[in-house]
Amino acid sequence: MSLILDLASDVLGLILPRRCAGCDNALYRNEKDLCGMCLEDLPRARMLADPQNPVAQLFWGRVPLEGAGALLRFNRGGKVQRMLHRLKYKGDRHVGLGLGRLMGEEASQSPCYADVDTVMAVPLHRRKERMRGYNQAQVIADGLRETWPLKPAGRELMRVLHTSTQTKRSRIDRWLNVQEAFTVGKSSQLENAHVLLVDDVVTTGATLESCARALLQVPGVKVSVLTAAYA
Repeated sequence: MSLILDLASDVLGLILPRRCAGCDNALYRNEKDLCGMCLEDLPRARMLADPQNPVAQLFWGRVPLEGAGALLRFNRGGKVQRMLHRLKYKGDRHVGLGLGRLMGEEASQSPCYADVDTVMAVPLHRRKERMRGYNQAQVIADGLRETWPLKPAGRELMRVLHTSTQTKRSRIDRWLNVQEAFTVGKSSQLENAHVLLVDDVVTTGATLESCARALLQVPGVKVSVLTAAYA
């Protein structure tokens, strides 16, 4: 049976070859979302074991976090941008799951995240999630739990304002755009939890800050943040 499945996979690969999310070359059978070369060449940020890393510094004096970091560095036109574009706009959930698995492998070994017990994705507004068909941050969080079996937090954190894109806004405008965008529903389920908040990319940290402020209204909650990339 295994031989038949392998042969079927090879035939399908000839007709509809799977493509690397980083370079768009055809993938071999044993490769998942990235070819071996792209996986080796990913621009690792190397910050998950450093409590004073650049992502953590974004939040200093703004919101009290237990830990903060990103797996990869984001460069315009680079493979990380291509991967995230495929995740957000091309329906390629596999690349999001793959990024999440890499994040889980690295973060679960870091002392900065040692007592995290539940994971939560930065929510999309329901209208935007219906349009896209899924929340890309949730896909990443699902992949993370494949290599780091944290308890899923569910949808206690909700996005109550449908805000416009943050992409071309200044730092101040980004903060104002999401200042009151999030609220927490069934807060009792989060009491005394250490929540790992997951997103695809962090730039100024405005969205993550707004999420964290909402979560920190819950008694006993601690918050850490982790993103696939840092721009």
